[in-house]
Amino acid sequence: MRWSEIGRVPCPVAQAMVVIGDSWTVLLLRDALRGATKFDEFQRATGASRAIISERLAHLVQHEVMERVQYQAHPPRYAYRLTDRGRALQPVLTMMAHWAETHVDTPLRKSGRRHTACGHNFTPVMTCSECGESVDAGSITYDRSRVEAVR
Repeated sequence: MRWSEIGRVPCPVAQAMVVIGDSWTVLLLRDALRGATKFDEFQRATGASRAIISERLAHLVQHEVMERVQYQAHPPRYAYRLTDRGRALQPVLTMMAHWAETHVDTPLRKSGRRHTACGHNFTPVMTCSECGESVDAGSITYDRSRVEAVR
């Protein structure tokens, strides 16, 4: 199977990868979640070429993760704002950052996550929606009867 055909795979992870499965796209999302909205802000933060940023922003707009909003008429200038769908990716990127801080050997800046409600820095934790218990890799199983093989 080719990468361009991944969208045909009926798997939630594959479907997410269709939308956000590119390193530049994830970095654009990181910057948008930190408040970037203008093309030049994205370019400065990522160091990517104008063509790459333009292509990835258009992709995110197409998938309704961001919206393109004109903020200046002459010359026309646009901002890129996260939609609800885009803001819903915050926990995904938070967990990715925590994973890297925990498991990548390269020296990293800590992300400085602060919970606005209590003001404390925090470690992200996934919990079960039913019992509230903490969930980790050792406490998750998959019902094989519900998981279909995809070929």
